Amino acid sequence: MVEAGETLKSTREASGVSIDEASKDLNIPVIVLEQIEDGSIGSFENIYELKQYMLDYAKYLGVNTDNIILKFNEYMFEYTSKIPMDEIEKAVREKNKEKEDEDHIYSPYTRVYPREKTMPYIITGAIVIILVILAIIWSIRQITVNNNSTDMIGCIVVGGRV
Repeated sequence: MVEAGETLKSTREASGVSIDEASKDLNIPVIVLEQIEDGSIGSFENIYELKQYMLDYAKYLGVNTDNIILKFNEYMFEYTSKIPMDEIEKAVREKNKEKEDEDHIYSPYTRVYPREKTMPYIITGAIVIILVILAIIWSIRQITVNNNSTDMIGCIVVGGRV
């Protein structure tokens, strides 16, 4: 990566382009271009984004993009070949497990919902049912006064009296 960065830096300096000017033209932050030129790619989280930045920068400067990509790929091969196989296998297993969960097609009739997702609905439903029962009991108590049920017809005023 240092070789690719040096190539880009020397080409930029030879063409008389400042790093600020390149940054504005490419719409890439100056810090990113400086890191590419220094070959310090450890600060990049997305390696594909870095590769695209390098391609854009190389095209902008008129550098042969095939050479830049070749140097990039060689560096990535050396870097990834130093990762222990256990870590690679573990990452592949985790990725496959995530993919299985995402790719599984569920039927609305056979899908099993996880308990933690349905529990709030069950609790809410039980609370609503209890509140409805309490409202019914309260309304029955309001209608019944001292165990005597009130008669709505008996409340009609006859001759001015109740």
